[in-house]
Amino acid sequence: MTGSLLLARHGRTVSNARGLLLGRANPDLDELGRSQAQALGQALAASDEPIARIVTSPLRRTAQTAEAVAAHTRAEVVVDDRWIELDYGEFDERPVADLGPAIWQEWRANIDFRPPGGETLVELGQRVRVACEALSAQAEESATVVVSHVSPIKAATAWALGVPDEVAWRMFLTPASLTTVRLNGDGSATLVGFNATDHLS
Repeated sequence: MTGSLLLARHGRTVSNARGLLLGRANPDLDELGRSQAQALGQALAASDEPIARIVTSPLRRTAQTAEAVAAHTRAEVVVDDRWIELDYGEFDERPVADLGPAIWQEWRANIDFRPPGGETLVELGQRVRVACEALSAQAEESATVVVSHVSPIKAATAWALGVPDEVAWRMFLTPASLTTVRLNGDGSATLVGFNATDHLS
């Protein structure tokens, strides 16, 4: 049995629009973000593969995006805390420029770097891989939509590719983008598409 993971980043928030680091802070979608969530839902409803369920991070921006997808696909929404964004600790909702070049360089060079009061990329990667493996074990001839955030989707992409978490810094994800992973039914996965945004045109 094979299936797919459709990894959807949430729509835009005011914090995203302002270029702030956004981890466990919990803003709503802004007006554009709500429009993006609707476009995402319409695109997923038109998918050739039936949507079995929608898994979402517990934060408002992902939950609101998942609700828009559910309204179009009629799929059940399930909350899974493992898909929550990286905990930025004291860096949450701050511009990168505030951190200073030395901290920013260290963070990008060391996946064990921990923001004060926050989480490392290694820790995030571990919890996301467990979540991916659980969904892979349940693979059916259908798709599971996962509405999540930049860092968990990058970690899931690394899992699908079988590469270390360092690759996260070499990826870019647009709000309300779609990344598609095929679950091969034998525990392996294949990256089919990354950061697709045609539905937002």
